[in-house]
Amino acid sequence: MGSLLKEFWLFLKEEKKWWLVPLLLVIGVVGIFVFIAAVNPALAPFIYPLI
Repeated sequence: MGSLLKEFWLFLKEEKKWWLVPLLLVIGVVGIFVFIAAVNPALAPFIYPLI
């Protein structure tokens, strides 16, 4: 996993694709919210309005 992140970081630096960083962060946060809602359905009513 570490080598994948290192390679992705080098790709961002070399190709100057910095606009991908906020996009991936938002996708990651939404994924975490969906995972939490799937694991604990009691929290779903509180998480879905955030998405």
